[in-house]
Amino acid sequence: MLAYLIRRLFAVLIMVLVVLLATFTVFYMLPKWAGQDIAVLFAGKATGAEQIEGIRTKLGLDQPLLVQFWDFVKGIPLGRDYANGNDVTHCPAPCFGYSFVTEKPVWDTLKEAMPVTGALAAGACVLWLAAGVAAGIVSALKRGSVWDRAAMIGALGGVSLPVFFTGMVAMGLFVHNLGWIHIEDGLNTDDSVGVWFETLLLPWIVLALLNAAMYARLTRATMLDVLGEDYIRTARAKGLGERAVITRHALRSAMTPILTVFGLDLGALLGGAVLTESTFNLPGLGLAAVQAISSHDLPVILGVTLFAALAIAVANLAVDLLYAVIDPRVRLG
Repeated sequence: MLAYLIRRLFAVLIMVLVVLLATFTVFYMLPKWAGQDIAVLFAGKATGAEQIEGIRTKLGLDQPLLVQFWDFVKGIPLGRDYANGNDVTHCPAPCFGYSFVTEKPVWDTLKEAMPVTGALAAGACVLWLAAGVAAGIVSALKRGSVWDRAAMIGALGGVSLPVFFTGMVAMGLFVHNLGWIHIEDGLNTDDSVGVWFETLLLPWIVLALLNAAMYARLTRATMLDVLGEDYIRTARAKGLGERAVITRHALRSAMTPILTVFGLDLGALLGGAVLTESTFNLPGLGLAAVQAISSHDLPVILGVTLFAALAIAVANLAVDLLYAVIDPRVRLG
């Protein structure tokens, strides 16, 4: 198991480096191909040529691309100094560069947004996993019943409705018309738990509605396949109770594909729920990415992209390790 963990960690490191190289090349080469100067994006068009040249030197944009890439990679664990003569700016580790708009370290922007995105992801994934798996199990056990048809129709409707539509409808109904829920314009760590819960409750439900529908359909399909296996019939023939057959045998086998999809969804959500955060104006990584794109703030876009890639890699690593806990065949393999 230790050797497997080391191999997976090495694979995660290689993947992150590849994503880092690809995103760095895209974000720093595309502006040149489009005829844009990154120094001008940082300083603004009203800045004089001498000041722009100084910014280019300070940011290291006058160096070859490979040198710029190495300086960027080295700055993540060690920090970095941006220098132009006596004008020196220190970027502490982990250094992802400086924002073109706020002129503060990108890591500070990411740190401010991470708690909101993390709280949104944690609450929503618990809701959609519990509701989706429960609905899928009941639908599989009562195949062809009224409950099965109603659950699958509801799942189809949940998958079909986009987040920005259900989010706006939910806000109009529960926030503005009925006044049952109050949503703060922004969240910060100084707010109470009650404020966080009330502000995130509606986004949790809306986001969980979309994903729970998909998990219900996936759970139903996998449970129907597993319930037809020989070892399920053998377990029943040995006299095991129906609850033990479902929970100890059928559900554990059916959870493997569900965990695979869950790892991808959770990692992507931790990288920023763009539509949900934009709809509810939640100051998370998704909203930070949207604002950075609209203002051409390349370092922030690059930082969010790298964090999203790392979140997906770590989530998939955690899922791979959970396979061995849920399915003994993985440990034997």
